[in-house]
Amino acid sequence: MVKYLAIKRLLHNNLLYSVNIYTLNTELISTETHKLPLYKGRDNSRILYISGVALRLAKSHNRTSLEIANGIGSHLSAIREDVFSVKIVPPGWIYLELSHPFLATWLQSLLVTNVKAEGEIEARKITIQNPARVFAIQYTHARCSSLVQLAGREGLIKLRELSPDISESAALDYLVSEEHIPWLNDQQKLRLNHPAEGRLIAQLVQVIDYLESPDLSDAVNWEKVALDLSQAFEAFWSQCRIWGKVKISAPELAQARLGLMIATQSVLRCLLVDKLGTNAPLEL
Repeated sequence: MVKYLAIKRLLHNNLLYSVNIYTLNTELISTETHKLPLYKGRDNSRILYISGVALRLAKSHNRTSLEIANGIGSHLSAIREDVFSVKIVPPGWIYLELSHPFLATWLQSLLVTNVKAEGEIEARKITIQNPARVFAIQYTHARCSSLVQLAGREGLIKLRELSPDISESAALDYLVSEEHIPWLNDQQKLRLNHPAEGRLIAQLVQVIDYLESPDLSDAVNWEKVALDLSQAFEAFWSQCRIWGKVKISAPELAQARLGLMIATQSVLRCLLVDKLGTNAPLEL
């Protein structure tokens, strides 16, 4: 499994390491005093992060930003080519695109990890601005639960047994599949290549980045973040079939979509409980 669920944090650490190696100065940039420029691209067909660190360094080094970007990019490719590919774009942008095998590992981690927000929950700071929004999010969470349970009963996916005395707070444990989800096809590419699937995966990546960045917590509108994820799921559910012909002719695709559904429910539960201070019902 991956060390960090937040992909931005993982890439930031690798970028920081490569910058320090390239500049031969481990004190040049530190995570405590500087934030490397790194942001997520908007193309939902891939998970791409872009850094302009070379443009920043060019101001204080006697090299062009393109030369610096190529140097940093070489170090990045050498240390984590299994995680991301590196592309240098003039005048010195560094593009980091996540590999499909890594994304499969990351998605599986969401299934087997009880996603939690970093930092202590301060209930007194939680104020529900729009109850209708929260209900819509709870409805999506409950829908995920009922659909996954149905898939389990039909044998489409294997779930852990639900203990009679299990509490609602621990209910996610039984949704975890007993076997690895077939995320990848024979070409080691994600089976999930529909635009609605890409949007939902991109939303999950963004939400986890927020959840593992405590310094951003006060600036994030968690209701909107949760609603965006809920709406991405609804679009996915309306456009990407699981039962019927898909279940019969492409059971691995159906299982991958169910895995994405479980991952979504896990993250929605975290948002509802940890960030919005409300419950995450299994049924409505």
